[in-house]
Amino acid sequence: MKHLLFFLILHSSFVIARAEPVRLIFDTDMGNDVDDLMALCMIHNLQKRGACELLAVTVTKDHPQAAAFVDAVNTLYGYPDTPIGVVRNGAAKEAGKFNLLADKYPHDLKSGADAPEAGGLIKDILAKQPDGSVVIAQVGFFTNLARLMDDAEAKALIAKKVKVLSIMAGAFQTVNFDTRHLEYNVKLDVPAAQKLAKEWPTPMVWSGFEIGVAAAFPHAVIEQDLNYMPQHPLKEAYYLYNPPPHDRPTWDPTAVLYAIYPDRGYFDLSPPGNIKVDDDSATLFRPVKKGEGKHRFLIMSPEQASRVREAIVQLSIEPPPAKK
Repeated sequence: MKHLLFFLILHSSFVIARAEPVRLIFDTDMGNDVDDLMALCMIHNLQKRGACELLAVTVTKDHPQAAAFVDAVNTLYGYPDTPIGVVRNGAAKEAGKFNLLADKYPHDLKSGADAPEAGGLIKDILAKQPDGSVVIAQVGFFTNLARLMDDAEAKALIAKKVKVLSIMAGAFQTVNFDTRHLEYNVKLDVPAAQKLAKEWPTPMVWSGFEIGVAAAFPHAVIEQDLNYMPQHPLKEAYYLYNPPPHDRPTWDPTAVLYAIYPDRGYFDLSPPGNIKVDDDSATLFRPVKKGEGKHRFLIMSPEQASRVREAIVQLSIEPPPAKK
């Protein structure tokens, strides 16, 4: 009996260890806030552990430095060949406060002008993946994914290949006494947000504005815990974007944390329902009586917020691999 019990424990541990990595596409407006960088650092550190496989990074910030900076970060973390796609004629064209850091780190992609268009890249990647295996984390504007659905073949691929879309967007609780908080990612491209909310064919989980605020990144970590390198992109970007002391909301990392670890108890979920985006960019959730809605949003207790904050901190500040 003891031998059987030992075998069962060993077998279950082996099964857990052999869990398939999450096949992830990361869609970001890199450069508009430092939390996009926190999220990308997290992804690479989770990729090192085998928790995920980053299939591509697509960029919704329409400035050539954004893709170059993404490539620099990918290279620093040991993934220089990660495909990068970019938006054309996107909503945000300014340079951003920290994408210029790309010039300080080795990378090959010198400009977004040399990268493929995001929609075509996503379509090509989805076509090569097993059915129902891909998770997309969208933490920027809705432009890339909304345009992708204009292609009937691509929309069919989304329905077939994508398991869930985890997005940082909207607001689903009162924010500073405002019951219609207009969240930035939605506001920058309202037509795209409306299209995605209405037509996206797979389940969607929204991480609202209130979630990232409740699990803000401690500024002391930025000031004290990244000095293991002479220069670290996360520390430099944090200072360039908005210097400490201030705790930065973890909007984008929360969407990534759910995308990769949906069953770890970091968050609870709303009942299924539908989210409608109004013309002023407000996001309105309505539950569906029979529970057949495709949309849910994250809910987080104070206890969960403490766990989420610490997970994001530790996963984003883990050192990149040593250079050989």
